[in-house]
Amino acid sequence: MEFTRPDGAPVRVLVVDDEVNIAELLAMALRYEGWEVRMAHTGRTAVSEAADLRPDAVVLDIMLPDFDGLEVLRRLRATQPDVPVLFLTARDAVEDRVAGLTAGGDDYVTKPFSLEEVVARLRALMRRSGAQQAASSHVLSVGDLTLDEDSHEVSRGGTEISLTATEFELLRFFMRNPRRVLSKAQILDRVWQYDFGGQANVVELYVSYLRKKIDAGREPMIHTMRGAGYVLKPAVQESVSQESAP
Repeated sequence: MEFTRPDGAPVRVLVVDDEVNIAELLAMALRYEGWEVRMAHTGRTAVSEAADLRPDAVVLDIMLPDFDGLEVLRRLRATQPDVPVLFLTARDAVEDRVAGLTAGGDDYVTKPFSLEEVVARLRALMRRSGAQQAASSHVLSVGDLTLDEDSHEVSRGGTEISLTATEFELLRFFMRNPRRVLSKAQILDRVWQYDFGGQANVVELYVSYLRKKIDAGREPMIHTMRGAGYVLKPAVQESVSQESAP
């Protein structure tokens, strides 16, 4: 099940971290949950983005280049007093954590952290703040390819496709991010929870397995972008027919 806003739209999360790689990894993981995500790398940008986005939750690094996370939090609370905040901190000092929580922050994780831990903490914060959980089954569709996240049934053009557990998770990651180029490092981190480096061949292997099942005898949907990664998009003939439809 995924969280939604009261109007049924995806929840909005603002990720604030001056380390661009960390912010991008967090954003990718949160988008995988079906959430709308924006990033900011300075305190000033964070305040501006929050005013525009009106987020349902904020992931906030306590150390920023212009002013610190506590000052960002103070400014956020002035306009959104109830928005839940998850602090990211590289500090181990208990005083810092207590200061953040008493300033209005709701929770914290200490770097280095796992993406799963951040997602779990955010879910708990939003559950307490009243974000709704969608009760209906969730079916992903890209072109004529469909994937049911509850029943784990996959089909293309009405033909059922049998996948292993790992193939299913890999396809789900692709279908949660259609038309977006996913690097091998991003796939490893999300599907296998591996650290980067040394394991890229397992991604290539499973992409080849998936292609044999998804693309065999059909217009291809999984494409290799040399030096960048892989992308899933509707087959060419499907895109053409959709564009030419009245």
